Amino acid sequence: MDDGLFAALVVRRHRDGSCTRAIEERRHSDLPAGEVLIRVYYSSLNYKDALSGIGAPGVSKVYPHTPGVDAAGVVVDSNVASYKAGDEVLCTGYDLGMNTPGGFGQFIRVPARWIVRKPPSLSLLETMQFGTAGYTAGLSVLTLQENSVARDSGNILVSGATGGVGSVAVHLLSHLGYQVTALTSKEYAADFLYELGAVAIETPQQFLADKEKLLLPARWAGVVDTVGGEILAAAIKSARMDGIVTCCGNAASHDLPLNVYPFILRGVRLIGIYSAESSMERRLTIWKKFSEEWKPPKMAALSRVIPLSAVSGEMDAMLAGKTHGRIVVDMQEV
Repeated sequence: MDDGLFAALVVRRHRDGSCTRAIEERRHSDLPAGEVLIRVYYSSLNYKDALSGIGAPGVSKVYPHTPGVDAAGVVVDSNVASYKAGDEVLCTGYDLGMNTPGGFGQFIRVPARWIVRKPPSLSLLETMQFGTAGYTAGLSVLTLQENSVARDSGNILVSGATGGVGSVAVHLLSHLGYQVTALTSKEYAADFLYELGAVAIETPQQFLADKEKLLLPARWAGVVDTVGGEILAAAIKSARMDGIVTCCGNAASHDLPLNVYPFILRGVRLIGIYSAESSMERRLTIWKKFSEEWKPPKMAALSRVIPLSAVSGEMDAMLAGKTHGRIVVDMQEV
Protein backbone atom coordinates (compact mmCIF):
# COMPACT_ATOMS: atom_id res chain seq x y z
CA MET A 1 0.00 0.00 0.00
CA ASP A 2 1.25 3.49 -0.75
CA ASP A 3 2.06 5.84 2.12
CA GLY A 4 -1.00 8.02 1.53
CA LEU A 5 -1.75 11.36 3.13
CA PHE A 6 -4.77 11.93 5.36
CA ALA A 7 -6.13 14.62 7.66
CA ALA A 8 -6.03 14.34 11.44
CA LEU A 9 -6.59 16.57 14.44
CA VAL A 10 -3.21 16.72 16.19
CA VAL A 11 -2.68 17.90 19.76
CA ARG A 12 0.79 19.21 20.57
CA ARG A 13 2.09 19.84 24.08
CA HIS A 14 4.57 22.67 24.52
CA ARG A 15 7.38 23.18 27.02
CA ASP A 16 5.26 25.45 29.20
CA GLY A 17 2.68 22.67 29.53
CA SER A 18 0.12 24.30 27.22
CA CYS A 19 -1.45 22.41 24.33
CA THR A 20 -2.47 23.48 20.85
CA ARG A 21 -4.75 21.67 18.42
CA ALA A 22 -4.70 21.82 14.62
CA ILE A 23 -5.69 19.72 11.63
CA GLU A 24 -2.53 18.39 10.02
CA GLU A 25 -1.57 16.10 7.17
CA ARG A 26 -0.37 12.68 8.34
CA ARG A 27 0.84 9.59 6.52
CA HIS A 28 -0.01 5.94 6.96
CA SER A 29 3.59 5.43 8.09
CA ASP A 30 2.90 7.77 11.03
CA LEU A 31 0.47 5.20 12.43
CA PRO A 32 1.69 2.47 14.77
CA ALA A 33 2.29 -1.07 13.65
CA GLY A 34 -0.87 -3.11 13.80
CA GLU A 35 -2.98 -5.75 12.15
CA VAL A 36 -5.82 -3.76 10.56
CA LEU A 37 -5.79 -0.42 8.73
CA ILE A 38 -9.20 1.27 8.77
CA ARG A 39 -10.50 4.25 6.80
CA VAL A 40 -12.52 6.20 9.36
CA TYR A 41 -15.84 7.56 8.13
CA TYR A 42 -17.31 8.66 11.47
CA SER A 43 -16.10 9.28 14.98
CA SER A 44 -17.70 10.95 18.00
CA LEU A 45 -16.67 13.43 20.65
CA ASN A 46 -16.53 12.16 24.23
CA TYR A 47 -15.50 13.86 27.46
CA LYS A 48 -12.28 11.84 27.52
CA ASP A 49 -11.41 13.23 24.06
CA ALA A 50 -11.86 16.77 25.33
CA LEU A 51 -9.54 16.02 28.26
CA SER A 52 -6.95 14.56 25.90
CA GLY A 53 -7.25 17.72 23.81
CA ILE A 54 -6.07 19.92 26.70
CA GLY A 55 -3.35 17.56 27.94
CA ALA A 56 -5.19 16.62 31.13
CA PRO A 57 -3.03 14.44 33.41
CA GLY A 58 -3.64 10.72 33.22
CA VAL A 59 -5.39 10.70 29.84
CA SER A 60 -2.82 10.82 27.03
CA LYS A 61 0.87 10.53 27.86
CA VAL A 62 2.45 10.77 24.42
CA TYR A 63 2.34 13.96 22.33
CA PRO A 64 1.89 14.94 19.52
CA HIS A 65 -1.29 12.91 19.63
CA THR A 66 -4.57 12.39 17.77
CA PRO A 67 -7.55 11.91 20.14
CA GLY A 68 -10.79 10.09 19.36
CA VAL A 69 -11.77 7.03 21.40
CA ASP A 70 -14.36 6.08 18.77
CA ALA A 71 -14.07 5.17 15.10
CA ALA A 72 -16.37 3.57 12.53
CA GLY A 73 -15.25 2.84 9.02
CA VAL A 74 -14.08 0.35 6.42
CA VAL A 75 -11.10 -2.00 6.48
CA VAL A 76 -8.51 -0.98 3.91
CA ASP A 77 -5.78 -3.51 4.67
CA SER A 78 -5.55 -6.46 7.03
CA ASN A 79 -2.98 -9.13 7.84
CA VAL A 80 -5.43 -11.29 9.81
CA ALA A 81 -7.94 -13.74 8.36
CA SER A 82 -10.84 -12.43 10.47
CA TYR A 83 -11.02 -9.12 8.59
CA LYS A 84 -10.64 -8.28 4.93
CA ALA A 85 -10.69 -5.12 2.83
CA GLY A 86 -14.20 -3.71 2.55
CA ASP A 87 -15.46 -4.95 5.93
CA GLU A 88 -17.45 -2.34 7.85
CA VAL A 89 -16.23 -2.18 11.45
CA LEU A 90 -16.12 -0.05 14.57
CA CYS A 91 -13.60 0.42 17.33
CA THR A 92 -14.29 1.96 20.73
CA GLY A 93 -12.14 2.17 23.83
CA TYR A 94 -9.01 0.16 24.57
CA ASP A 95 -6.07 2.53 23.95
CA LEU A 96 -7.61 4.16 20.86
CA GLY A 97 -7.41 7.95 21.17
CA MET A 98 -5.48 7.65 24.42
CA ASN A 99 -1.91 6.93 23.36
CA THR A 100 -2.75 5.23 20.07
CA PRO A 101 -3.74 7.67 17.28
CA GLY A 102 -7.51 7.83 17.40
CA GLY A 103 -10.68 8.40 15.44
CA PHE A 104 -10.05 12.10 14.78
CA GLY A 105 -7.73 10.91 12.03
CA GLN A 106 -9.09 9.67 8.71
CA PHE A 107 -7.13 6.44 9.13
CA ILE A 108 -6.32 4.30 12.17
CA ARG A 109 -4.26 1.13 12.52
CA VAL A 110 -5.24 -1.12 15.42
CA PRO A 111 -5.03 -4.71 16.70
CA ALA A 112 -7.77 -6.98 15.39
CA ARG A 113 -8.91 -7.78 18.95
CA TRP A 114 -10.08 -4.16 19.36
CA ILE A 115 -12.50 -4.36 16.44
CA VAL A 116 -16.23 -5.10 16.38
CA ARG A 117 -17.89 -5.97 13.09
CA LYS A 118 -20.67 -3.47 12.37
CA PRO A 119 -24.12 -4.97 13.00
CA PRO A 120 -25.98 -5.24 9.67
CA SER A 121 -29.00 -3.25 10.87
CA LEU A 122 -26.91 -0.24 11.94
CA SER A 123 -25.20 2.21 9.61
CA LEU A 124 -21.70 3.47 10.33
CA LEU A 125 -23.25 6.81 11.30
CA GLU A 126 -25.68 5.13 13.69
CA THR A 127 -22.90 3.26 15.49
CA MET A 128 -21.28 6.59 16.31
CA GLN A 129 -24.56 8.04 17.55
CA PHE A 130 -23.98 5.50 20.30
CA GLY A 131 -20.17 5.38 20.39
CA THR A 132 -18.30 4.95 23.67
CA ALA A 133 -20.85 7.07 25.54
CA GLY A 134 -23.75 4.96 24.31
CA TYR A 135 -21.86 1.75 24.94
CA THR A 136 -21.17 2.88 28.52
CA ALA A 137 -24.86 3.72 28.96
CA GLY A 138 -25.70 0.29 27.61
CA LEU A 139 -23.36 -1.39 30.09
CA SER A 140 -25.01 0.57 32.91
CA VAL A 141 -28.52 -0.45 31.83
CA LEU A 142 -27.49 -4.09 31.37
CA THR A 143 -25.98 -4.06 34.87
CA LEU A 144 -29.27 -2.79 36.32
CA GLN A 145 -31.15 -5.57 34.55
CA GLU A 146 -28.67 -8.25 35.60
CA ASN A 147 -29.25 -7.16 39.20
CA SER A 148 -33.03 -7.52 39.04
CA VAL A 149 -33.97 -3.88 38.41
CA ALA A 150 -37.05 -4.42 36.26
CA ARG A 151 -39.22 -1.77 34.63
CA ASP A 152 -41.77 -2.12 37.45
CA SER A 153 -39.15 -1.92 40.22
CA GLY A 154 -39.50 1.85 40.61
CA ASN A 155 -37.97 5.09 39.37
CA ILE A 156 -34.49 5.25 37.86
CA LEU A 157 -32.26 8.28 38.36
CA VAL A 158 -29.85 9.37 35.64
CA SER A 159 -27.35 12.06 36.65
CA GLY A 160 -25.51 14.25 34.16
CA ALA A 161 -28.53 13.54 32.02
CA THR A 162 -27.70 15.90 29.15
CA GLY A 163 -24.21 14.45 28.61
CA GLY A 164 -23.32 11.73 26.16
CA VAL A 165 -23.74 8.80 28.54
CA GLY A 166 -26.63 10.38 30.41
CA SER A 167 -28.72 11.32 27.38
CA VAL A 168 -28.42 7.85 25.84
CA ALA A 169 -29.24 6.27 29.22
CA VAL A 170 -32.38 8.43 29.60
CA HIS A 171 -33.58 7.55 26.11
CA LEU A 172 -32.68 3.87 26.31
CA LEU A 173 -34.28 3.34 29.72
CA SER A 174 -37.43 5.15 28.61
CA HIS A 175 -37.53 3.09 25.42
CA LEU A 176 -37.36 -0.07 27.56
CA GLY A 177 -40.30 1.05 29.68
CA TYR A 178 -38.57 2.49 32.77
CA GLN A 179 -39.69 5.64 34.59
CA VAL A 180 -36.69 7.97 34.44
CA THR A 181 -35.88 11.07 36.47
CA ALA A 182 -33.18 13.16 34.81
CA LEU A 183 -30.77 15.15 36.96
CA THR A 184 -29.15 18.15 35.27
CA SER A 185 -28.00 21.70 35.93
CA LYS A 186 -28.94 22.70 32.37
CA GLU A 187 -32.51 23.88 32.84
CA TYR A 188 -32.59 25.08 29.21
CA ALA A 189 -32.39 21.42 28.15
CA ALA A 190 -35.66 20.37 29.81
CA ASP A 191 -37.53 19.98 26.52
CA PHE A 192 -34.64 17.89 25.15
CA LEU A 193 -34.82 15.50 28.13
CA TYR A 194 -38.61 15.22 28.04
CA GLU A 195 -38.37 14.41 24.32
CA LEU A 196 -35.96 11.59 25.18
CA GLY A 197 -38.52 10.17 27.60
CA ALA A 198 -37.73 11.56 31.05
CA VAL A 199 -40.84 11.76 33.25
CA ALA A 200 -39.29 14.24 35.72
CA ILE A 201 -36.30 16.56 35.92
CA GLU A 202 -34.41 17.74 39.00
CA THR A 203 -31.58 20.22 39.45
CA PRO A 204 -28.50 19.57 41.60
CA GLN A 205 -29.66 22.33 43.94
CA GLN A 206 -32.89 20.44 44.64
CA PHE A 207 -31.17 17.09 44.79
CA LEU A 208 -28.46 18.15 47.24
CA ALA A 209 -30.69 20.17 49.59
CA ASP A 210 -30.22 17.65 52.45
CA LYS A 211 -26.86 16.24 51.42
CA GLU A 212 -25.41 16.35 54.95
CA LYS A 213 -27.89 13.76 56.24
CA LEU A 214 -26.59 10.23 56.71
CA LEU A 215 -29.61 8.77 54.87
CA LEU A 216 -32.19 10.38 52.59
CA PRO A 217 -35.75 9.31 51.74
CA ALA A 218 -35.66 6.13 49.65
CA ARG A 219 -36.53 7.02 46.06
CA TRP A 220 -34.57 5.08 43.43
CA ALA A 221 -34.71 1.44 42.38
CA GLY A 222 -31.66 2.09 40.24
CA VAL A 223 -29.22 4.85 39.42
CA VAL A 224 -27.03 5.59 36.41
CA ASP A 225 -24.49 8.08 37.74
CA THR A 226 -22.10 9.79 35.34
CA VAL A 227 -20.67 12.59 37.50
CA GLY A 228 -19.44 11.31 40.87
CA GLY A 229 -18.88 13.47 43.96
CA GLU A 230 -21.75 14.76 46.07
CA ILE A 231 -24.32 13.78 43.44
CA LEU A 232 -23.26 10.13 43.57
CA ALA A 233 -23.19 10.21 47.37
CA ALA A 234 -26.71 11.64 47.57
CA ALA A 235 -27.95 9.11 44.99
CA ILE A 236 -26.62 6.25 47.12
CA LYS A 237 -28.19 7.74 50.27
CA SER A 238 -31.56 8.01 48.51
CA ALA A 239 -31.57 4.59 46.83
CA ARG A 240 -34.31 2.20 47.86
CA MET A 241 -33.87 -1.10 49.71
CA ASP A 242 -31.60 -3.33 47.60
CA GLY A 243 -31.16 -0.46 45.12
CA ILE A 244 -28.51 -0.72 42.42
CA VAL A 245 -26.28 2.29 41.73
CA THR A 246 -23.93 2.26 38.75
CA CYS A 247 -21.02 4.69 38.51
CA CYS A 248 -19.13 5.48 35.30
CA GLY A 249 -17.77 9.05 35.53
CA ASN A 250 -16.25 11.82 37.58
CA ALA A 251 -17.18 15.00 35.72
CA ALA A 252 -18.17 16.64 39.02
CA SER A 253 -15.58 15.05 41.31
CA HIS A 254 -13.55 11.92 41.91
CA ASP A 255 -14.29 12.12 45.65
CA LEU A 256 -17.15 10.25 47.31
CA PRO A 257 -18.25 11.86 50.60
CA LEU A 258 -20.26 9.01 52.07
CA ASN A 259 -20.99 6.83 55.09
CA VAL A 260 -21.78 3.13 55.36
CA TYR A 261 -25.48 3.36 56.32
CA PRO A 262 -26.99 3.02 52.81
CA PHE A 263 -25.07 -0.25 52.44
CA ILE A 264 -25.71 -1.80 55.87
CA LEU A 265 -29.26 -0.55 56.43
CA ARG A 266 -30.70 -0.72 52.90
CA GLY A 267 -28.41 -3.17 51.13
CA VAL A 268 -27.61 -0.66 48.41
CA ARG A 269 -25.04 -1.91 45.92
CA LEU A 270 -22.58 0.36 44.10
CA ILE A 271 -21.26 -1.13 40.84
CA GLY A 272 -18.51 0.46 38.78
CA ILE A 273 -18.83 0.63 34.98
CA TYR A 274 -15.62 0.63 32.94
CA SER A 275 -16.05 0.41 29.21
CA ALA A 276 -12.58 0.84 27.71
CA GLU A 277 -11.27 -2.64 28.52
CA SER A 278 -14.55 -4.51 28.79
CA SER A 279 -14.62 -8.00 27.31
CA MET A 280 -15.41 -8.71 23.69
CA GLU A 281 -18.30 -10.90 24.85
CA ARG A 282 -19.78 -7.88 26.64
CA ARG A 283 -19.24 -5.66 23.59
CA LEU A 284 -20.94 -8.07 21.22
CA THR A 285 -23.88 -8.40 23.60
CA ILE A 286 -24.42 -4.64 23.82
CA TRP A 287 -23.98 -3.96 20.09
CA LYS A 288 -26.37 -6.79 19.21
CA LYS A 289 -28.96 -5.26 21.55
CA PHE A 290 -28.41 -1.79 20.06
CA SER A 291 -29.10 -3.21 16.62
CA GLU A 292 -32.28 -4.98 17.74
CA GLU A 293 -34.59 -4.46 20.74
CA TRP A 294 -32.43 -1.75 22.32
CA LYS A 295 -32.41 0.55 19.30
CA PRO A 296 -34.34 3.60 20.55
CA PRO A 297 -36.22 5.72 18.00
CA LYS A 298 -34.71 9.16 18.60
CA MET A 299 -30.95 8.64 18.39
CA ALA A 300 -30.76 11.04 15.43
CA ALA A 301 -32.56 13.73 17.46
CA LEU A 302 -30.21 13.05 20.35
CA SER A 303 -27.18 13.62 18.09
CA ARG A 304 -25.74 16.27 15.82
CA VAL A 305 -23.07 15.86 13.17
CA ILE A 306 -20.06 18.15 12.82
CA PRO A 307 -17.02 18.22 10.51
CA LEU A 308 -13.52 17.52 11.79
CA SER A 309 -12.73 21.25 11.66
CA ALA A 310 -15.35 21.92 14.36
CA VAL A 311 -14.04 19.39 16.87
CA SER A 312 -11.55 21.67 18.62
CA GLY A 313 -14.19 24.29 19.39
CA GLU A 314 -16.63 21.62 20.57
CA MET A 315 -13.99 20.27 22.94
CA ASP A 316 -13.80 23.66 24.64
CA ALA A 317 -17.60 23.90 24.78
CA MET A 318 -17.88 20.42 26.28
CA LEU A 319 -15.36 21.18 29.02
CA ALA A 320 -17.26 24.40 29.78
CA GLY A 321 -20.51 22.44 30.16
CA LYS A 322 -22.09 24.02 27.09
CA THR A 323 -22.94 20.91 25.08
CA HIS A 324 -25.66 18.32 25.36
CA GLY A 325 -26.47 15.02 23.69
CA ARG A 326 -24.12 13.20 21.36
CA ILE A 327 -21.72 14.82 18.90
CA VAL A 328 -20.86 12.73 15.84
CA VAL A 329 -17.84 13.69 13.73
CA ASP A 330 -18.10 13.22 9.96
CA MET A 331 -14.51 12.34 9.06
CA GLN A 332 -15.29 12.65 5.36
CA GLU A 333 -15.83 16.39 5.85
CA VAL A 334 -12.70 18.16 7.04
